[in-house]
Amino acid sequence: MTVVFQRAIPTPCTGVCQLGPDGLCDGCFRTGDEIASWSCMSDDQRLQLMDEVLPEREARRA
Repeated sequence: MTVVFQRAIPTPCTGVCQLGPDGLCDGCFRTGDEIASWSCMSDDQRLQLMDEVLPEREARRA
């Protein structure tokens, strides 16, 4: 039997929870679809979003 351990990857939510005119959350820079599907994402999907996608979006907004 193979046992798969999943890491607890916390949500990037900052509690702001307001979508800007560009469709991104003003707090965490996720789209509404990404926020809604967070609980269904794999660890790899979550890590890619947090390590690559969200920092890039934040930099574009700055």
